[in-house]
Amino acid sequence: MTALLGTGLVAAPAVAAPDWSGLDAAKYAGPVPAKGGVQIRSVPLDPALSLPGAGTAKRVLYSTTDQHDKPATSTGAVFLPKGTAPAGGWPVIAWAHGTVGLGDTCAPSANPRSARDRQYLGHWLSQGYAIVASDYAGLGTPGLMSYLNSVSTAHSVVDSVVAAHTDRSLNLSKKWAIVGQSQGGGAAVNSARWASEFSAGSGLDYRGVVATGTPFRIEDVVKNVGPTTSLPGGLSSAATAYTAYILAGVREANPGVDFDSVLTPRGKQAAEKAEVQCYEQLSATLKGLKPTDFVSAKVSTVPGAGEALDRYMGTPTSGYDRPVFLGVGLKDTDVPVQSSIALAAALKKSGTAVELHQYPDADHSGAVLESMKDSTPFLARILS
Repeated sequence: MTALLGTGLVAAPAVAAPDWSGLDAAKYAGPVPAKGGVQIRSVPLDPALSLPGAGTAKRVLYSTTDQHDKPATSTGAVFLPKGTAPAGGWPVIAWAHGTVGLGDTCAPSANPRSARDRQYLGHWLSQGYAIVASDYAGLGTPGLMSYLNSVSTAHSVVDSVVAAHTDRSLNLSKKWAIVGQSQGGGAAVNSARWASEFSAGSGLDYRGVVATGTPFRIEDVVKNVGPTTSLPGGLSSAATAYTAYILAGVREANPGVDFDSVLTPRGKQAAEKAEVQCYEQLSATLKGLKPTDFVSAKVSTVPGAGEALDRYMGTPTSGYDRPVFLGVGLKDTDVPVQSSIALAAALKKSGTAVELHQYPDADHSGAVLESMKDSTPFLARILS
């Protein structure tokens, strides 16, 4: 790979072209309903992008609300188990995906799922749950996906379920829960906080959430990033790509806050690359760099930055009306282990019904499958 002159960044490897299944909405210019949760279009998903145990699989386009509180579009996928739906329809899991990138070509519904996610989501299909999997607004649709943005991602997740229920042919139950990992763990928990409010009037019956590898209070880490900052110990190089995605997202969502004033040339380049490159690409581009290379002064020194970050990625610790399941691998080096532990403590303090499950031998990814022994009976109980 060849270094990009003067930046310290390297050229990223090429990636496979996305498979839009005949529904390419990256430059969608049609009408957007003012109300979120309206299905705009649905097509059969290319079988190569389906899941083990899926009967019906569709790629969908629906309306939602973006990070600027404006009507927007999101794509996603819907998977049904094989066989006949039970009385009342298939209970629904809203799947909140982890970090894949911000570029349109990174959209999960237009790419093969990872082996881990195929196994994990296939498990839920085998348990008799339909899966509604949002890509999140701006990922494969106009605009920029707002990485780790609490409220806009919650809109995308909740609206995906509302929209899916307008397709009567799917025979979906009103009962639904949320499941997510990593970026999606944060998305799942935030979606849980607003699930009942954002789905009000739809007749849906939200029951609870399962989240693993959940980021929490990462905004405090970002505020304190400076050229000589000591970052939380034990984190892997993944933190570099995550930081670039956060910088790209928060500066786009807050044009009135001058984040660029503390970004070094490398930092500006990293944020620009983060807007278009998928995770593996960006990780290669930023190889050898650290978040501290991106800034010339602490992020918190930018006027309004602290408030913007709190608003952008802060996770509420009260107001949850259904049970919360948190799973954490104690060998996680992607998201600080203390994140899930601190979130569980804060939720418990506020009176939320919360379960914290710790897996001593699991890392960030491993906690997903390891947690199934506990999350399977949890979901069976809350969706009964």
